[in-house]
Amino acid sequence: MSRLAPNTFVTFCKGMDLSTLSGIFAEAGCPALTSGESSGWVWVTHDATARHGQAVWELARNITGYRYAERVGEPDHVETVFLASTSACDCPHGQNYMVPHCTEHPFQFTHSRGGFEQTYFNFGARRESRRAGGMADLLVRELLDAGIVGRDTPKYDTDPGFNADGTHTVRIIADHFGLPSPPLGLTG
Repeated sequence: MSRLAPNTFVTFCKGMDLSTLSGIFAEAGCPALTSGESSGWVWVTHDATARHGQAVWELARNITGYRYAERVGEPDHVETVFLASTSACDCPHGQNYMVPHCTEHPFQFTHSRGGFEQTYFNFGARRESRRAGGMADLLVRELLDAGIVGRDTPKYDTDPGFNADGTHTVRIIADHFGLPSPPLGLTG
């Protein structure tokens, strides 16, 4: 598995059943394009050309908080992984990791728990270095070990096209969280 289908938002959720997740997105005016469940995760996808990314990723974050506690029972056990195959934001403010991107360009990866993003960044072409959130997250260690972030990134130095589209990063994210591959439209 290597890349997301183009122009796709996918929200994976653990700790909530599929009908609850799909219902929350539909009630918020973001009905899923596709949905499913596998490997302990439920997921919904959205066409990124038809939805503003901000609405989708904010909902992916918010469903992990107490706003939806009556639907999930134990919100502290709910987590989401949001991935976007949109291009990274080129807006002047969008390159700063602590400033929200524009509505059309959400962060390409967010991991949320407790109503807050734990870690978030864009991927490919060294964008992972401009990240925020849980720096102690084991995912960051895996990105360091792969030479995608950190001071020592020899793959980027010897191959300027290395991970330009974030393929390696998406694979590390999918492996780290144990995400199912069918909704990703992964190839290669």
